[in-house]
Formats: sequence, C-alpha cells, structure tokens
Amino acid sequence: MLMRLMRHFLRVLAIALAFSASTATAQDVTVFAAASLTNVLEQIGKRYREEGGTPVKFSFAASSTLAKQIESGAEADIFASADEQWMDYLAQRGLIVEGTRASRLGNTLVLITPISQPRSVDIKPGFDLAGMIGDGRLATGDPAHVPVGRYAEQALTKLGVWPAVAHKLARTESVRAALALVERGEAPFGIVYGTDAAISPKVHVAGTFPADTHTPITYPIAIIAKRDRPEVRRFLQYLNGPEAGAVFRAAGFSVKQ
Repeated sequence: MLMRLMRHFLRVLAIALAFSASTATAQDVTVFAAASLTNVLEQIGKRYREEGGTPVKFSFAASSTLAKQIESGAEADIFASADEQWMDYLAQRGLIVEGTRASRLGNTLVLITPISQPRSVDIKPGFDLAGMIGDGRLATGDPAHVPVGRYAEQALTKLGVWPAVAHKLARTESVRAALALVERGEAPFGIVYGTDAAISPKVHVAGTFPADTHTPITYPIAIIAKRDRPEVRRFLQYLNGPEAGAVFRAAGFSVKQ
C-alpha cells in the first residue's frame, strides 16, 4: 500500500514538474534577428531580464536565412530584419501579426580595411575601388540574398563602379562573416554597416557611403503569426521604448521617435 502511494506521489510530482517546465519554456521569448543586431540585442535582452522581464533567447543570422526558417516553421516569436524586403516576404505569406511591424532603427553603410592597413577613401562617382582592391577581394554579404550585400550593390551601381568590382566580391552569408574576413586580413576591403565596424577594434573605416546611393537601411521588427502572447508583446514594447532606444543609439543606430 505504502509503495503504491509512493509511486502515485512520484507520478504526480513528475507531471507537476513537467508542467512547470513547459510553462516556463512557454514564457520565454525567442527573437530571430539580423546578424548586425547581435551585440546590441544581447545587451538589451540582458538588461530586460535584470529589470524583471521574461528570459529572451536570440538566434542571429542573415535576414534571408531567418525568414526562410520562419517560413519553414521555426519557433520564433519576433523577427528583426536588416531590410524591409525579408519582412515583406513573411508579410506576404501571412506570417507576421498585422499592426506589430515597425521600422524605428536605421544604420549607415561603410567601407572598411584591416586596422593594419588603414586608409581614407573619397567615396564618390567613379572612384577607383577596383584598383585599390587589386588582386584581393571585397568582402560583403551576398547581394543575392543578404541585405548588406544588396545595399552595397546599390551604392556601387549608383557610383558607377559596380561592373569593375562585381567579380572581386567575397560573397558572405552574413555581414558579420564579411567583417571577419577583413578583421583577419583575408580581404583588403569590406562593406559593412557602420555599427558593425564600430564594435571591431580590428578594422578601420575608410569611408562612409552617401545615404542617397542606396535604399535607406532600416530594421523592421514584428511579431510572428500564431506567436502573439502577452510576454512577447511586452518585450516588443520594450524594444520600442526609451530604455532600448538609448542602447541602440549608444551602439550607433539611428532611432526614430
């Protein structure tokens, strides 16, 4: 009798613990975000938790990769894209919650070199980027699907130098991969976001591309369809609030009011 009672008690306890664990997991917030947001979102997530918020988990990669994963059923609660196109991709498929999308963050596009080879470049129509690269490579995201690569192609096309450098591209899977190639000296030049260059002591900013040479760099953020829960709304509200805004600005992002 006693043994049966003990077994029953242990089963009840196991069920209770499993329910508790699943409830805790359900309350976590998972954010799929563009690689260029890695450092700043980790900082914001840590601060949010310290202020009593729900634990936040992040998955960082190229916006294209994350959008395709979400389309395939990945359990993301929030998507933060490095361009409007990949958020449009999900919106067109009914995969974001209508009314939650906002594009408050902005960035700049810069030309970088390894810190061991600093130089200043006058970025203007017809500048001889191909000659500067020589036999090396220009590291940036693959323009076929990585936002930073698309911005780079737009800027270089507007400046009239794209045909001369297109074959010299080291096409990476994300902006952070392009940054790493320049950090290691494997590419003499790279095109990344201003905020990525700012976090690395191993690269030098050779010049900033004029804003009118490419589509404005914006970061739309939205809740994923069927993932709309109170804790997700609360974190999205925090991301759009003044505390997070101050962290974004300190990291070099522009923030719309």
